Amino acid sequence: MKAPSPDKRPSVRIRELTSISDYRRLPDIQVLVWGHGERDLTPAHQYRISTQMGGILLGAFIKKELAGFVYSFPAVFNRKLVQHSHHLAVLPQFQGYGVGKALKWAQRDRALRQGYSRITWTFDPLQAKNANLNFHVLGGICRTYLSDFYGTGSALNLGPKIPTDRLLMEWPIRQKRVERRRRGNFDTCEQTALAKALERKTASSNSRAVNPRLKLHDKRILAEVPLDIRGWREKKRLDLIAAWQAGLRRVLTHYFGQGYAVVDFLFGDRCFYVLERRRSR
Repeated sequence: MKAPSPDKRPSVRIRELTSISDYRRLPDIQVLVWGHGERDLTPAHQYRISTQMGGILLGAFIKKELAGFVYSFPAVFNRKLVQHSHHLAVLPQFQGYGVGKALKWAQRDRALRQGYSRITWTFDPLQAKNANLNFHVLGGICRTYLSDFYGTGSALNLGPKIPTDRLLMEWPIRQKRVERRRRGNFDTCEQTALAKALERKTASSNSRAVNPRLKLHDKRILAEVPLDIRGWREKKRLDLIAAWQAGLRRVLTHYFGQGYAVVDFLFGDRCFYVLERRRSR
C-alpha cells in the first residue's frame, strides 16, 4: 500500500483506552493485523488489569474509528524500571498514514510524565519497515539478539519451522538524540554520505547472507536486510527467508558480542542496519 502524501493524510487523534468496551475491541484488531489464533490473543482482561497497575494503553482514532493501539506495561530491564511495549498494531486500511509513529510518540510522552527514562520492545529483525521506524524515526538502539524467542508454531513465525528471532529494542526517551527525532530532525545528506562511506564495511549483504564478514573492526559497519520479506513469504520463498535470518543472526550476535550496537537504519532500494561501537550501558 502506497503511503498518501502528508497533505492528504487524515488527522490522527490519540487517547487513552480506559473502558471495558475499549478493551474488548483489541483482540479483534490482533486477529486482523497479525492473524493471531485464539491461543495467541492477549485478552481484554489483561489490558484491564495492566492499565490499573501502571500500564500504558493508547488508541489512535481517525475520525471516530479506532485505527490502532499501543500497549506497554511496567517491567525491569538491567535492574531499572522501564515500560515494555508489547503491542503496536495498526489496522491494514490505515497503514501508511503515520498512525504507528503517532502512537509511539504519544507513548513516549505518557512514559515521560510517569517518570520513565526507557521503553523496550521486541521486533523481527527481518522487517525493514519496522526497523526504519524503530531506529531512524524514533532514535532507538539495540544490542541484544534473541534467538527463537517466542518459539515456533504460532502466527509470529514467518513460515513453518522458521525461528521467531527478535531484536530487543531500547528507547532512551530522555536522550537528546530522541528529542531531535521527535522534532523531525533527520539529516538525509548525512545518511547518504554514511551509506557511501560504509560500502566496503558491510558485514552482511545480498552476496553474504550465508557467509557474512565477521572480522571487521571499523567504528561503524553495515548489515543488510531485505526490503520486503513479506513478499518472499507470500511467494513461499522460505529458503531465502531462512538463509537471510541465519546470516543476519550470525552478524548481529557476533558484533553485539564485540561491543557494537545498532544505532540507525538506512532505508531505500537496499536496507542496512548501522552498527556502531559503543561504550557499555
